[in-house]
Order: sequence, then C-alpha cells, then structure tokens
Amino acid sequence: MLRSALKAALLASSLLAASSVHADPAAQKPRNIVVFVADGLRYGIVNKDTAPTLYEIQQKGVDFRNSHSVYPTVTTVNASVIATGHAPGDTGEYANNMYWGPQALKANGSVVGDMEDDIVLEEVNGRLGGNYLNEDSLLKLARDHGYQTAAIGKEGPVLIQDIAAADGKGTLVFDDATGYGKYAGSGSVPLPADVVQAMKDAGVDTMARDRGLNGSPGAYNMPGVIVANTYQQQWFVDVTTKVVLPRFAKSGQPFAIVYWSRDPDGTQHNNGDSLNTLSPGINGPTSLAAVRNASDNLQALIDALKAQGLYDNTDIFVTADHGFSTISRQSKTSYAATLSFPDDTVKGFLPAGFVALDLAHALNLPLNDAYGQPLGKRFHPGGVSLIGADPQNPDIIVVVGGGSDILYLNPAKAKDLAPKIVAALSREDYTGALFADESLGPVKGALTLKDARLSGTARTPKPAIYISFADYALPSCVKKWQNPEVCSILTADASLQQGQGSHGALTRANTRNFMAAIGPDFKAGFADSSPVSNADITPTLAHILGFQLAPRGSLVGRVLHEALPGGPAATPSTSAVVRSDPAANGFTTVLETQSADGETYLDAAGQPGRVVGLKTRK
Repeated sequence: MLRSALKAALLASSLLAASSVHADPAAQKPRNIVVFVADGLRYGIVNKDTAPTLYEIQQKGVDFRNSHSVYPTVTTVNASVIATGHAPGDTGEYANNMYWGPQALKANGSVVGDMEDDIVLEEVNGRLGGNYLNEDSLLKLARDHGYQTAAIGKEGPVLIQDIAAADGKGTLVFDDATGYGKYAGSGSVPLPADVVQAMKDAGVDTMARDRGLNGSPGAYNMPGVIVANTYQQQWFVDVTTKVVLPRFAKSGQPFAIVYWSRDPDGTQHNNGDSLNTLSPGINGPTSLAAVRNASDNLQALIDALKAQGLYDNTDIFVTADHGFSTISRQSKTSYAATLSFPDDTVKGFLPAGFVALDLAHALNLPLNDAYGQPLGKRFHPGGVSLIGADPQNPDIIVVVGGGSDILYLNPAKAKDLAPKIVAALSREDYTGALFADESLGPVKGALTLKDARLSGTARTPKPAIYISFADYALPSCVKKWQNPEVCSILTADASLQQGQGSHGALTRANTRNFMAAIGPDFKAGFADSSPVSNADITPTLAHILGFQLAPRGSLVGRVLHEALPGGPAATPSTSAVVRSDPAANGFTTVLETQSADGETYLDAAGQPGRVVGLKTRK
C-alpha cells in the first residue's frame, strides 16, 4: 500500500510539473500524438528487410528492448490497457470474450459477449452505467482538453479507446463496421455528416471494406489465407491520409489518433502456409507479408503527416497488443484428443473446446453448449461451454481464449470446485500456468489472480480461474531465426488449425511485443533496456501533453522518463520469482516478473520446462 501510494504521489507530481510546463501556449505549440498499434507484431520479427519503416523508427527513435504485453496477451485486454494505462484488474477487460451474468446479452442471445463487437461494447457499457472500464482513456482526456481525436482500424479495440464516442458525437471512429448501420450483431458508430461528405469528396468509400481474400481461416482439410490484409487496410489508410489528417490540419487544433492495424494479427491467425504442420507456421511468406503491410501502412501515415506539415510536431508511439505463436493441436494426456470429430478435426488432434471436454470428463459432469443444449458424442464445444447438471445455473462456464481459457464458477460451489479443477488441469501436458481468484483461498498448483495483476478496482464480472497453455521453441526454427520467442509452438484452444497462429498465454513469446517511439519528445537513437509495457503508454503521453490523470485504481503504468530528453539512461529495475505451492502431482506455477518505478511486469509463468522464456528450471 505504501509503495502504491508513493507511486501515485510521484505520478501526480510529475504530471503537475508537466502541466505547468505546457500551460503557456507561447512556450510550446501543443504536440500531436499518434499511437500506432500493429496487432500481433512480435519484437523479434522486425528487421530492415521484414519491416523497414518499423525498423527505422526503432533505430532512429526509442527502441523499447524490454517490452511487455499484459496478461492475458489478447487484443481487447491490451486495448483497455493502451487506452487507460491500467492493468486489467482495474479496467475489468479480462478477455476477448467475457461472461456478463445470467441475463443473456441482447446483442447475441448469450451470457458471453465478444468484446470485438461494437454492439456488445455499447450494451455492456450501458449495463454498467457508462465507462465500464472505470478509468479515463487518453482519447477522452485529449477531447476534454480541446484536442481533435480519432480511432481508426480494428472493430472492438478502436471503440475501447473512447467508449463514450459510441454516440458519434466525440472521437471519430472508423472500423470494420463503418457505414453498415446496426443489424444482426454488427453495428457502426455514426459519423458526422460533413465527415461522410469529405469521404465522398476524397473518393473514399463510406462503407468499410471487408477483408476480401484475407478473411477465411480455411478448415482442417483446407489451407487458410495466402495474402495479407492489404485490401481492407488500404481503406483505413485512405480514411486517415485523405480525410482525417487533412481535416485536422485545416482546423489548426492539436490532435490525438489511435490507429489499430489488423495486420499482422489476422493474417497470422488465418495463414495458409502451414496446414497441420508446425513449420513454417507463422513465419512463412504470408505472415511476413502481413508484417510488411503494417510497416507500409505506418509509412503512408508518416508521409501524410509530412505532406500536411504536421510530422515535426507529432510524437508517434508504436506498439503491439501482444506477441504470437504457432498453434499446436497435440496432447499426450488429453481425453479430448482420443475422441473423433471427423467433420472438422484431424484424427488424434485436440478439438476446439478441449478444456471443457477434459474437465467435464474428469469431474463427471454434464457438458452443454453456450445455449444450454447437451453436447452429444459427435460434437465438441465451441467458444463457450456450460458444465453442470443445470445449464441455467452451471457449475462452470468455460470461455475459450486461444492461448488462455478462463473459467467462471458458480459462487455456491466455487471453493469446492476450484481445487478439483486445478488438480485436473495440473495433470494435462498442455497446462502451462494456473491462476485462481484469491477469494477461493489457497489452491495448490495455482498462483492468485492478484499475482497476475488481475485483481483491482474493476466493475465487470471477475473470472475465477485462468489456464495459460504451454509452449516450446521449435528447434529448426530457432536455428534459422536465432530467437526462441519467434519460434514458439503453443497449444491453443480455438477453432484454428495446427500451423496457424494464436496468442494469449503467459509465455515470453506472447508477452514480448514490439514497442518503439519517435518524435520531438522522445530521445533519438536510444535503446531502452528498462522494462516497459502497454500500461506505460497513456501515462507517458499524458505527461508529454500535460494532462492530469485521475486514476481510480492503483494498477497504473509509469511515465517512461528514461525515454524522454533529459531523462536517465535507465530506470532501475529488479527481478522476482513467485511460486505456487505444488499440486499433489508436483505441478507448480512459477511466475517471473520485473519491477520498475513501482510497476510490475510479467515475463512468463508456468511449470518449469513448459514455457518459452521461463528461466526457472526447477
């Protein structure tokens, strides 16, 4: 508590000092801010050949060499962190798909909502009376200070940057749903009439493009995509360079933009280079084309900033929401892998929903789909499973999440169920790390949600258990790339195939995201060795802009002083290891962290020997 209070006081003091520096308009013209998020971009994949613009920023600006995504390493979780500067324990953005209580959502008729859907976001935000994240975002702060603001790119994380903008009266929002109206589970945030007219005048479609040939993931017997997401993303580039930036430049007012590139994430997920094989996985030509696509999109934005005379007064912060891994669908211990689903699963491979199948079998409980219908022997679960005799009041709700699954437990049975669930999962070879809500009491084999920065001031329904899956580095890949993080093979609970891509786990392959910054308020040619994370972006940019943050929770990031002119060469940091009590079979969750300026950064966690980047061996 003392350290948190001290950190909060130091943060408030630094922001107040920055505010006084920027208070005199004659002293300095207000900066413009661009946050460019390359979804799923790994630190180790960027070089002068794969991503020349990203590499150039890394070399000429600040290279954040000790970068971190927060856990779980998925999109909407890190979107909330990028937006607010707070860990998910404060924002309550616990996963891409979240349980919202026994009352089904109107948006999809399920108790679980997809947080990458604007209509779901609007509904859950309304359920909690507005600002479900419980913290102010950078774009809202910018709007409150008279800045022009825009959020452009991937549906879900874009609206999360300023959830109050769903009414179309604040931040300009352009995403996958733009121009489609509201219907059947999809919906767009309205745009002002003059913006729509400006799009027409500039020759930009007023309806967002779909992903075209980049959209299909294929199937168990059919490869996925072999092209990057260039068609859709060119529309986002056109919106930004032909409509938004000219509009902002003409007004003469400062601006803040969050641009969320779908590539390389979507292409790495759906890539068709490696059907049911582990090599090349997500390091094949299609995924590399997606990395280059994101880099080229950023170059187009930079060129437009220069053409509008804005570049020299603009700070650009580049980040990725998470890293990535190649999917494995194999297990030697799973009951689910012994079952047969010939219509969509390779014989002997794990089906989607394997955790729910394994838990229902181990606990001898009935398994139902997301709508409460029993699953027969010919069917495996989808993204949500209800386990228990009464699907209207299930014992366990399992939500699939790629590299991590989350479990919600019936409160009346939670303390009895939790040790049994953890014991069952500890026997599976695909289990990397386990975390259980501290309210359940000590659970052998699991650390607590608090250890993973998942307990704070959040207002949303809180999961009871997280399972982070195991991964390993493919030797042939390591020989080529000389980087285990680029060569991660991760068990993933999803409908995608072996050889395609996923993320979400607490492996260094997923926590190591790409981060770099360039602009008048950042050092030039500086390699930052201090630990940094997505939680540090808003505090740092707020500091630069002179905005006063008013955090409600204490899981807040830090100002990256070492990356700013006149700052120290590094911020002192320490490392720590936290261990759970072992389960009956000896399974132990080990968590390795770094700390700097009162903030904790999660490196990797799991049973030693099962997780890339986990240094502990015993």
